[in-house]
Amino acid sequence: MRLLGIDPGSTATGFGVVEKAPAGLVHVAHGVLRPPRGASLARRLAFLHAALLEVIEEHRPNHAAVEKVFVAASPRSALVLGQARGVALAALASHSLEVSEISAREVKKGVVGNGGASKSQVQDMVMRLLALESAPPSDAADALAIAICRIHAGPLAGLGMRSRRKRRRFTAEEIGSRART
Repeated sequence: MRLLGIDPGSTATGFGVVEKAPAGLVHVAHGVLRPPRGASLARRLAFLHAALLEVIEEHRPNHAAVEKVFVAASPRSALVLGQARGVALAALASHSLEVSEISAREVKKGVVGNGGASKSQVQDMVMRLLALESAPPSDAADALAIAICRIHAGPLAGLGMRSRRKRRRFTAEEIGSRART
């Protein structure tokens, strides 16, 4: 299995490619895609789309994982980040890749063992797990961590944490009779 992890952003998008081999995890590639400074949002998004297509074509992953976004500094930055995620998802879908979405907290917990881990802790663990000689840039380290987390989850990744138990719905009469007793 060869997995592409993506840490989306409109000014810096990290990517990391990791392969699962019989002997363990193998680092294939990583990097940070940086659109031209001062370019319009549309141009930055077009740059990211084209660059991600090149990464996909060069490394031929079987699966992909993208970081989910829960928090942003402001509504505007959340919107821009969502647009960068959309570009990444569109690039992956254009190559018919299966895509998992993983929260930053899940990634940190899966790679470091602590959902509140710092960026430097993530970088250190990525270096150790992939036997890298030097620390990758933080955006690339995050993307590699996303890929590692998804590979470790394996076939369980799509199950989620939802309960399968259905809750019983009560009628107004049943609620009323319970209240009287």
